[in-house]
Amino acid sequence: MPKMKTNSSAKKRFKVTGSGKVKRKQAFKNHILTKKAKKRKERLAKDAFVHKADEKNIKRLLVAS
Repeated sequence: MPKMKTNSSAKKRFKVTGSGKVKRKQAFKNHILTKKAKKRKERLAKDAFVHKADEKNIKRLLVAS
């Protein structure tokens, strides 16, 4: 039986913290930034956590067992 592979797109987008939560980047900070407020862009620059309902599926993509 061959080894299971980690999903490459998921490993680039998510990180699992020490406590088991999954971190992600915020969307909407890529282009058309001139019309967005400075405060909004600063908030979007920070990492966010994945919703609890989606955590199980993402962790399954990240585990290579």
